[in-house]
Amino acid sequence: MNILLTDHQLGKLLRDAAEMGANLALSSIGKLKPYLTKSEAFRAYGRKNIERWIDQGLITPRKDGNQSAPWRIERIEVEAIRKALDTILYI
Repeated sequence: MNILLTDHQLGKLLRDAAEMGANLALSSIGKLKPYLTKSEAFRAYGRKNIERWIDQGLITPRKDGNQSAPWRIERIEVEAIRKALDTILYI
């Protein structure tokens, strides 16, 4: 199956890939937190989106420790889902 992309669509894909690579590099060196709390993810991506992605198994919230420990969501994981869904809608 061949998919023809316009220059604009290809540019968007390359821009998204470069941004993801930069975020991964910044997380690796400690300049960007690798995890978001659940409330930070709700603010950044919308509560309904995060809850739907968790229900669908697209992202996995993690919890360290006991009942009082906060949930955390991997930044790269949630950003990849958002960009993938945006790309599907755009192309």
